[in-house]
Amino acid sequence: MLFFDPMYLLFSAPGFLLATLATILTKSTFAKYSQVASSKKITGAQAAREMLQRHGVHGVNIEPTHGQLTDHYDPTTKTLRLSQDVYGSYSLSAVGIACHEAGHAIQHAHKYAALSLRSALVPATNLSTGLAFPAMMLGMFLSIEMFVLFGVVLFSMGVVFALVTLPVEWDASHRAKSAMVEAGLLSEQEQTGASAVLNAAFLTYLAAALTNILILVYYLFRLGILGGSDD
Repeated sequence: MLFFDPMYLLFSAPGFLLATLATILTKSTFAKYSQVASSKKITGAQAAREMLQRHGVHGVNIEPTHGQLTDHYDPTTKTLRLSQDVYGSYSLSAVGIACHEAGHAIQHAHKYAALSLRSALVPATNLSTGLAFPAMMLGMFLSIEMFVLFGVVLFSMGVVFALVTLPVEWDASHRAKSAMVEAGLLSEQEQTGASAVLNAAFLTYLAAALTNILILVYYLFRLGILGGSDD
């Protein structure tokens, strides 16, 4: 049913293309504004700490981590990890990314519903997405459509997770954009550059969601659920 199907490319190609372009845009925008220092010479780590303090969030560890664009907030340990290009850098990119990650810590402290839902979905999503393709492959090999359908249901968990991620990331960026100027971390002109980095990064999440949706639509189409054929 699903082996070497040209229709798979028809459905998945737009999402993969957007994902590739979004990744290129994110890296190029980050690199561009990594060369522009903030006028106040505040590092990414300092910007994150200032933002957390202004929102009354305490007890969050801020530490450097390896890699590029590996910045993230771990709610299980209340740790904000910033890549070396962000942690000690004065650049507009560093301040923007650091404030975005601080936004996630603020979401966690304020029990932001979408973040709580995303965190709750992580275990189920990791399990279901890991089993989805084996279930579909086994169903195709044994010609048991129910196994294939079960695999598609498991895959749909990844789609749900990607969709829930969108408001979480958008809200964190919105908090960062507001705080950068309100806290005096950046001027309005500098904030434009830092915001460009965050906007480009958001496109990667949007592309991931679109890719998953299109692939899910393909599976449903091939199963005949959306009017296709299961031949």
